[in-house]
Amino acid sequence: MKIKKGLYLTLGCIGLGLGALGAILPLLPAFPFLLLAAWSFAKSSPRLHAWFLRTKLYKNNLESFVKGQGMTRKTKVRIMILVTILMTIGFVMMNQVPIGQIVLAGVWLFHIFYFSFGVKTHKPKTEPIE
Repeated sequence: MKIKKGLYLTLGCIGLGLGALGAILPLLPAFPFLLLAAWSFAKSSPRLHAWFLRTKLYKNNLESFVKGQGMTRKTKVRIMILVTILMTIGFVMMNQVPIGQIVLAGVWLFHIFYFSFGVKTHKPKTEPIE
């Protein structure tokens, strides 16, 4: 059981590190890595999970999605752009494999459709000016 918790903890730390980088770097998505960190920390340590839920990184990137409110338009667009770039690279590299290109195109279309219509767009709260 300790090995399993250790693996979840390690996976959570890797997700947290990559998610933090993704919050800074424009081409690396923060969302999936932070989601991985939240899930892993929940499995490994209640105290670490509670800490993660209080961080600004979690609140800015995941909180609205986890609460069922959706994602901000900015987050959705960043994810769609990154996936489009990565899938385009794969599509070009598969120039000798037309079936692979068809599968990638289908996955890309599903991805765009899902994020456009399946995930709610959440408008972030703005602080009142006093």
